[in-house]
Amino acid sequence: MERLRKAGIRADSRMRVLLTAAEAYPALERAFLEASREIWASFRIFDLDTRLRSRAGRAIGDTWFDLVEHTLRRGVAVTLILSDFDPCARPDLHRGTWRSVRMLYAAAELAGPRAKLRVIPAMHPARTGLVPRLLVWPLIARRLLRNARWLNAMPAPERATTLREAPGLLRLMKLGLNGQCFPRLIGLPQLYPATHHQKLAVFDRKRLYIGGLDLNERRFDSPDHDRPGGETWQDVQLLLEGPVVAEAQTHLETFLDVVAGRAEPAPPRRFLRTLSRRRRFDLFRFGPEPVAAEIHDGHAMLARRSRKLIYLETQYFRDRGLARTLARAARENPGLGMILILPAAPDEVAFDGATGLDARFGEFLQARALRILRDGFGARLFIGATAQPRRPDPGEAPNGRAALRGAPLVYIHTKVSIFDDRAAIVSSANLNGRSLHWDTEAGVFLNRHEDIEALRERVMRHWLPPAAGDEFLSLDHAVQAWRALALANAKYPPDQRHGFILPYDLRAAEAFGTPAPLIPDEMV
Repeated sequence: MERLRKAGIRADSRMRVLLTAAEAYPALERAFLEASREIWASFRIFDLDTRLRSRAGRAIGDTWFDLVEHTLRRGVAVTLILSDFDPCARPDLHRGTWRSVRMLYAAAELAGPRAKLRVIPAMHPARTGLVPRLLVWPLIARRLLRNARWLNAMPAPERATTLREAPGLLRLMKLGLNGQCFPRLIGLPQLYPATHHQKLAVFDRKRLYIGGLDLNERRFDSPDHDRPGGETWQDVQLLLEGPVVAEAQTHLETFLDVVAGRAEPAPPRRFLRTLSRRRRFDLFRFGPEPVAAEIHDGHAMLARRSRKLIYLETQYFRDRGLARTLARAARENPGLGMILILPAAPDEVAFDGATGLDARFGEFLQARALRILRDGFGARLFIGATAQPRRPDPGEAPNGRAALRGAPLVYIHTKVSIFDDRAAIVSSANLNGRSLHWDTEAGVFLNRHEDIEALRERVMRHWLPPAAGDEFLSLDHAVQAWRALALANAKYPPDQRHGFILPYDLRAAEAFGTPAPLIPDEMV
């Protein structure tokens, strides 16, 4: 991180803040349409059935399949690295990756013989060691049985399609004479604990699109968040020009070699990463060997340098080490305050009713991390969550943790951190151990004053009522202003509230969470 501190930021960067997919998807479409030579990209999810939103995009077709075909037909070379997933733990995502691969090559075939497409479905090379796999074998067997039941519940033609689109899952199953699936319970399947979680694209080596947003219909939302709670999705992307683009291009060309152990990462300047690789001796290890933790180190460094206000907006805050670093910074600087904005519950808990050990362990870690922050900051900390300022529609009736104080949630997937008015990090990384130490993540470090002000204005004011005064963005008074607004909103019925902000319900997370002593924090 010393090199990052010395390098800083160049003065010729240009930045656009894209709030939610309603702004980001059209910008991404236009970037594809304006590319003249090449596009390099890496996404966790890239669904070609996603509808086009821009006027220019809709002029050439209805979905991203049409846009990719059009781009290839124009002669633009496209390299797309798609995350692949553990077929035992995440068969749905594994299938989605290979379905996208098939559709991308179909688009290339329609584009003609001159189409220049390279698609790389990339599984992170890290493996869980034999001893941990033996320890969690009952959980593995339960997953395999559940996957077999899921497949066998499908009509035979759909099951055959699913297995064709999920080659890793097929290898975990035996097929009966009638096409029924039976899990291979003899022998321990490999487990893949890490994944490539980044979301970025570089266009003609001139523009960079980066942040927390993948491409599919589930992630589409607008800044109004006027949809059913289970369809909301707050996210932030940046569109950047300047020297950081070359760093991102180098990363896209080299990160697969780095995680495979064939190369070392380039020195960081404005482009920050989490990178890990497979351990040479992983017999007793759950996860990979960290290689670069620049996003974590950047947060730690900037927290120590902050003097008045840290603003964090993240899907998860589960890293207890980072919590201790922030709490220590608060104790050393009595003038430092913090605003932390989280979803009221993880999406799989709120909307899918997940109650498994992984979901409960994640909530346990987050509750512990938030207690550490409270001990360090005291009254200088505000932890907020977001809900729509309306009553549920007839038939919507969110219950349990899909609602917050009687209102449908606004689900937060953002990964934005702002330190005073001097620096910020926007990335694909959540503030949990997985994103900060294991998974492949990518982000940018900003410290131009005008960039920070633009980011603060868009990201923070978005949650506030239209009449919110300057005190809500003030480095000296924002914590008190946000807390007062949240407490006032909590006293009123949903349709009488102002803005989206409410107090985060820490007790709900603590009641749901449970420890998992043998599992490393980085697993969730």
